[in-house]
Amino acid sequence: MKKIIITSLISMLFLSCSTKKAIQTKAKPLEINNYINSITQEELKTNLTVIASDEMQGRETGSEGQKMAGKYLIDQYKKAGISFPKGATDYYQKVPAAYLNQKRNEGLQDSENIWAFIEGSEHPEEIIVVSAHYDHIGIKNGEIYNGADDDGSGTVALLEIAQAFQKAKNEGHGPKRSILILHVTGEEHGLHGSRYYSENPLFPLKNTVADVNIDMIGRRDENHKDSNNYIYLIGSDYLSTDLYNICESVNSKFINLNIDYKYNDRADKNRFYYRSDHYNFAKNGIPSVFLFNGVHADYHKQSDEVDKIEFDALTKRTQLGFIITWEIANREKRIVVDKDGK
Repeated sequence: MKKIIITSLISMLFLSCSTKKAIQTKAKPLEINNYINSITQEELKTNLTVIASDEMQGRETGSEGQKMAGKYLIDQYKKAGISFPKGATDYYQKVPAAYLNQKRNEGLQDSENIWAFIEGSEHPEEIIVVSAHYDHIGIKNGEIYNGADDDGSGTVALLEIAQAFQKAKNEGHGPKRSILILHVTGEEHGLHGSRYYSENPLFPLKNTVADVNIDMIGRRDENHKDSNNYIYLIGSDYLSTDLYNICESVNSKFINLNIDYKYNDRADKNRFYYRSDHYNFAKNGIPSVFLFNGVHADYHKQSDEVDKIEFDALTKRTQLGFIITWEIANREKRIVVDKDGK
């Protein structure tokens, strides 16, 4: 009887081990290019055509049009099976009108940051923020300012980046660290939404590893008339040598855009480093990089429309944002802050 019991236990143990092994080997082999290439011109165009449509009324902070755009984003996350963050009750971080108007009263209405979340598998408490503002400047003199590039381009890039990470997770290759997708409000009025998050973070800032910020990546500027195969990177080396090296290496290995550091110069008179949402992370000592195509003739004009977006460039730049985030999320050690940002 003992012999039968022992034999049965051995068989059960073998079966258990075999089952665990089968579960562990269920994941498809990691092919990073599959996730990079899941970011497509077609999907970016489909989403941008909605986000930058007249129906969204220029997405002024707190307006009905902006709220419609936010609902559209949330619907896309739900369809992709991407949840809101742990610790939140829904996809909204409410930003009250009192906060939006406290510096200069512009009569802004209550608004919302929108967030989505892919939890890390090994270091879930460590957070990489991927940010873009989804507001624009609304309606002026009866004309709708659709902001296709500013920052419809960054808004739809975040959707694609999130979906690429979720695809990887579904196939057994989820990120080691957690990804917080953060669509911020009120950028056009003074970086209000990102400032609100930095002052009311869902996750402790000490656990926030980096911010990858995307603001205007669908066009070309006067400095690059002959090619759109470029990107301005701003701030990558201000706080972390690791972040700078990651941006350089993954671009060289996977994307091959020409990286232009013209506006990374601390003496740059445009001061772009201080003019987009990454700054509210960087000023708190969080390594940050800003992806940017530069200013063009349609900047803050009614003519910033979808038909002027160069979707080949938007796709490659979105892919770069993804692979930078991927490398930060999956490297063995957290990137090091080794500079003071000055």
